[in-house]
Amino acid sequence: MFDEEGYRKLFVEESRENHENIVNNLLALESGDDQHTAIDEIFRSAHTLKGMSASMGFDAMEHLCHSMEDVFSLIRSGRREVTASLTDLLLTCTDAIEGMLDAIEAGEKPSDEQSTSLVQDLQAFAEEEEEGGEQETPDMAASAGVPPEQAEEADGRPLYTLAVAVDPSSTMKDIRAMLLLQNLEEIGTVRSTTPSRELLEDGKFDGAFEILIESEAGVDALRTIASGTEISLLALSTSQSPTVAPLAIPPVASEEVRAPEQAPSEPQIPPPQVQRAVKAEKSREIKNIRVDIQRLDRMMNLVEDLVINRGRLEQIAKKHGIKEFDEALSMVGRSVSDLQNLMMGIRMMPLERIFNRLPRVVRDVANHDGKEVEFSIEGGETELDRSMMDGLSDPLLHIIRNAVNHGIETPEIREAGGKPPKGSLRLTARRDKDNVVIDIEDDGAGIDTERLRKKGVEKGLMTAEAAASATKDELVGLLFEPGFSTAETITDISGRGVGLDVVKKTIESLKGSIKVETEVGRGTKFELVLPPTMAIIDVMMVHISGMRCAIPVSNVVEVAQTRPEAIHRIGNSEAILLRDQTLPMHRLEDMFGRAEKSDTLVVLQNDGRRCCIVVDSVDGQQEVVVKPLSRIAGNCRGISGITIPGDGDVVPVLDVNTMI
Repeated sequence: MFDEEGYRKLFVEESRENHENIVNNLLALESGDDQHTAIDEIFRSAHTLKGMSASMGFDAMEHLCHSMEDVFSLIRSGRREVTASLTDLLLTCTDAIEGMLDAIEAGEKPSDEQSTSLVQDLQAFAEEEEEGGEQETPDMAASAGVPPEQAEEADGRPLYTLAVAVDPSSTMKDIRAMLLLQNLEEIGTVRSTTPSRELLEDGKFDGAFEILIESEAGVDALRTIASGTEISLLALSTSQSPTVAPLAIPPVASEEVRAPEQAPSEPQIPPPQVQRAVKAEKSREIKNIRVDIQRLDRMMNLVEDLVINRGRLEQIAKKHGIKEFDEALSMVGRSVSDLQNLMMGIRMMPLERIFNRLPRVVRDVANHDGKEVEFSIEGGETELDRSMMDGLSDPLLHIIRNAVNHGIETPEIREAGGKPPKGSLRLTARRDKDNVVIDIEDDGAGIDTERLRKKGVEKGLMTAEAAASATKDELVGLLFEPGFSTAETITDISGRGVGLDVVKKTIESLKGSIKVETEVGRGTKFELVLPPTMAIIDVMMVHISGMRCAIPVSNVVEVAQTRPEAIHRIGNSEAILLRDQTLPMHRLEDMFGRAEKSDTLVVLQNDGRRCCIVVDSVDGQQEVVVKPLSRIAGNCRGISGITIPGDGDVVPVLDVNTMI
């Protein structure tokens, strides 16, 4: 017996991978990109989903996948064309599968209500083909991968012998073996296994086994099913001709391996080529493992504790001046730094994890609006901390939807303006020094600043005088005001004024920034700048009004001394002339109270803008762990989080984004 809960988690995890593979290849199939590869990938994933759901007893998902597989089979054989309506139906089916997986992950069992109508629609497609289709000929069978001599057999189906092996690193060999057998039984009859099915079910085998199967599905279908997750096909042969299918032996096996003869009913050991392949598999390095993200979070917390305690030990060492202690601490400090860097690297994830969901969004919105959009993605391999990935998904979704809905014009309007009928939308990611930069750029209509000026006055966000003298950047900044929208009508996609204000708040909560560049008739570009990680940063420790606080070093330009004659009052604010540049000056008295006279300034910069704050003293630079404010304390403008240095004090970390 195996752990049902563990099996369920494994099922959900792998089913989501297969689901995403089907969606991505459906879009590739529709666009005409390498259709042969796309349909093969779709067929493999759909068949795997069907077999896995059947083994788990999720009948609704099995029926839906089975009906999808029938349609995919017609497409692969060339008897059915991929049309927009068929793609829509198949994508709707994938949405239903995603909903079922959500239910399964929550401990529920999906019902037929979610899939019955879709199964009927798919069956209608298949039955329509059967009524007008042609009878299969021997030539057609040969083109599908079945040898002519097998297609002509009349007295029984051909027999195949499969030699397979389970990855030695697999923790569920029995499950993998039984899943494979159940999948094979979908396309034929399993005559026998070596070792016996009972031993396979109990996991009492060394990873390799043989299967004798009777099937008319052909070599390609058998090879597809027998090459899955943690399963390797070592050899495939028929009882009639051992040269039907080439062997798929790992490259480490240097000597030539012949196809195995049909095995006796109960041999005691696997054939020699199976033993050699399994031995080679065991000697290979295991390069990837799956780890629960909660374990990584707990490990990260322990690393953060080590960083805090390292700071405490450094203070003790400085106080007592013991040479041996300093040397030991130096070695421990290097180990902690290496562990910290390693842990940060483990938590990094490629942005393609969220980028891969966006082509479907672009397609759906474009179809809804009657637009043609060419969507390209670059830099999906760029990595970002996992804690930031969750918060980035929704902002990207908002911007992408708005780009298609508001930015890119219809084909008629584009052609009238001298543009190609198909619009262009590009999503790129790259590393810039210590930051991750994400650009979303379209070649649409751009943003009309005069329209923004008018809307700003109408909504009371600007006075007529302020609007008349507002710069382009100030007018574009209105887009991020709550409730602001230039849409004339409200749709189910956008136009309610909800979105970009949330986008800005979310990006700033991730300690990032957002910038917009636009030109009427040429298009719009959104630039998101994000730190690669949020947990451990370098800060400058300062005192303000007697209270210690921390400023991220990435925002610090310089430390300077004030000159009374250089300070000027502008309305209720102060500014200082520093290096031929006038900078706003903040004393932060509303946050830390009135201070004694001070002449030390820290110049800060964010997204190209600068200001300066008055401080009592600067204590120096330190590496610290930043923790978000608790839900009880809530958000506090000007404070991004707290840190606890080595002496145990709770120190606020200034949020430079809200000061500039």
